[in-house]
Amino acid sequence: MNMRSSVWSSTVLRIGIIGASGYTGAELLRLCAAHPAFAVELATGDTQAGTPVRELYPSLAAAYPDLVFEPFRAEAVDGLDLVFLGLPHGASQQIVDELVPRVGHVVDLAADFRLADAALYPAWYGEPHQRPELLGRFVYGLPELFRVELAGATLVAVPGCYPTAAALALAPLVRAGAVATDGIVVDAASGVSGAGRALKPTTTFCAVDEDFTAYGLLTHRHTPEIEQTLSRLGAGPATVLFTPHLAPMSRGILATCYARPTGDHDTDALLALLHDAYDAEPFVVVTGGSPSTKATLGSNTAQVTVRRDPRTGWVLAIAAIDNLGKGAAGQAVQCANLACGLDETTGLPDVGVYP
Repeated sequence: MNMRSSVWSSTVLRIGIIGASGYTGAELLRLCAAHPAFAVELATGDTQAGTPVRELYPSLAAAYPDLVFEPFRAEAVDGLDLVFLGLPHGASQQIVDELVPRVGHVVDLAADFRLADAALYPAWYGEPHQRPELLGRFVYGLPELFRVELAGATLVAVPGCYPTAAALALAPLVRAGAVATDGIVVDAASGVSGAGRALKPTTTFCAVDEDFTAYGLLTHRHTPEIEQTLSRLGAGPATVLFTPHLAPMSRGILATCYARPTGDHDTDALLALLHDAYDAEPFVVVTGGSPSTKATLGSNTAQVTVRRDPRTGWVLAIAAIDNLGKGAAGQAVQCANLACGLDETTGLPDVGVYP
């Protein structure tokens, strides 16, 4: 893998992954295996407790020949430098109090601490937040937009995959005031791994193959997260109509975003805003072509572009990411690097797997 960082810490950090048996956990294990400063000492998976990692994921056999999934026990994390949480929504709220006194950094990949307003959780997640007093302590982990806050952070909430893609496509335009933040439309398609490893009738091979389906119509829980990020960057509250789609592929997200311009920026001027924002970023590529999920496969890199349509007046912004990479585990490692004082690119691939 091509690792951008040329300066690595000689210190080895002791790492735990809570909820390591899912797809996100497996991706964390893969990335940590190539990380020169991370040593995985604990991998929990209650449904797979006692199962060797190499048995559930043969692709990880060379890196973890002896690691076995364990049931979660709070005392097992004692002394670890960093813990990643790859749990279903709601589970992190139940254990975070036990973790904070025991480990140096907690990086949560679930949605438990992403939203700043606790009142949004009942409406979008169907239940009240159990630890609202902790919401203000978690840093929202999108480095390209909020890097300063991540340096030295002890609690990090990693953004969702769809909100990451939408934010990277739209953020430079919103920050520059080049588009209105009300009435934004985000259409995005995800690979099936975004639904998790658990068996579901809608994600079996026969259900997904040769099909393309919209879901979560008007109610998808990532909607307020996208609005929250764009509102932080713009001059006023953002409103977003978000429609996700399930695509017949294993990995990847393509977000196609539509917004109304506020001025006379043409395509070249809008692309210049993206270049100004991202040309110095290690994991964002601004392209004049059309971003491709295949181009980001297995990497922590996002591809973005933008167009101004003079006929309809709309601005079109597109981002492609790997939903398990920049959309989850890769971004979590990037955040962890910043929180632990490492170069943020350490151990992360910036080149996709092709073909």
